[in-house]
Amino acid sequence: MGISDKITELYRIITGLKTIEECEMFFDDLCTKKEIEKMAERIYAAKLLMDGKTYNQVIAETEISSATLSRVSQCVQYGNGYSKLLKKDP
Repeated sequence: MGISDKITELYRIITGLKTIEECEMFFDDLCTKKEIEKMAERIYAAKLLMDGKTYNQVIAETEISSATLSRVSQCVQYGNGYSKLLKKDP
């Protein structure tokens, strides 16, 4: 099995999760607590950018580095995921 097949399998599993509890169990097994926290910070930073916050405001409100924030900003502006998925707040 090639790496792209393995990645597809990961996505298949993630999209099959049905509850927050299932997600918590899955990600607790898959990732370290710090990795989960970093992913959550990126999502939060993306939301702040989409709300019109400046880089300085986002950095002050999160624990994200300027390099990571630049990457998040690029994804918000030109990527496929953030702009479509983050607008669906519960």
